[in-house]
Amino acid sequence: MAKRDTGAAARAPIALTIGGSDPSGGAGIQADLKTFHQHGVYGSSAITLITVQNTLGVSAVSLLDPALIEAQIDAVLDDLSVRAIKTGALGGAAIIGAVARCLERRKDIALVVDPVMLSKNGNPLLAEDAVDVLVTALLPLATLVTPNAHEAAALARMTKIATVQDAERAAEQLVATTGARAVLVKGGHVHEEGEATDVLVEQGREPWALTMPRIATKHTHGTGCTLSAAIAARLAQGAALREAYTGARAFLQRALERGPGCEGHGICPVDHFAPV
Repeated sequence: MAKRDTGAAARAPIALTIGGSDPSGGAGIQADLKTFHQHGVYGSSAITLITVQNTLGVSAVSLLDPALIEAQIDAVLDDLSVRAIKTGALGGAAIIGAVARCLERRKDIALVVDPVMLSKNGNPLLAEDAVDVLVTALLPLATLVTPNAHEAAALARMTKIATVQDAERAAEQLVATTGARAVLVKGGHVHEEGEATDVLVEQGREPWALTMPRIATKHTHGTGCTLSAAIAARLAQGAALREAYTGARAFLQRALERGPGCEGHGICPVDHFAPV
């Protein structure tokens, strides 16, 4: 990526993240803002829920008032020239509805939806009754949806995704049935020996896959947040979707290769200081 001109005549593009707070800094809003900054993008945020968590797990989640969330989003979008938005943990049906109402009025802005359903430690971050609202209200607005294999299976009402072919079928089904412009099923939870394959399905294009070497590390906290935030940052900079994804995936690979981004006692985050 070319070095950004830091002069007043070349202001950084702006991205907005809508999601939950991780006080340990490895995922959620904190990871998104770090990723935006590393890409030379000005980060703004709207918080949907507060977690009590660290690298050992999540011990509590508190959802914010949907009206307050909607007010945060409108405050940013009414004032700043946001070029890309990403959503993360939304927590419940009422919050998803509030976010969708805001973004329905801003269809000109690129939207990356990371359908966060579980924490890295397996704790639920999205109520079961909210899945239908996510599918019917928010996914139709998305430029890109970025589920992992477990999330894609739940959204597509499949038993499981065990192969690249399963991932492709789920992505094609979600694009066809939700109206999302593209779906990326991430391959980190599909256990292929020595490699991970992501599958991207875009409206009107043939399915496309990218395979990367699997990094032998347990320190993967915040990988989904980091990837979706990096894609949003690159969309804010004007990249086409596939270009934004491939650049973001390369950044995530470097962040994984560099090792844990902090010295916690559990599953630590990726290194957000990785070069873009």
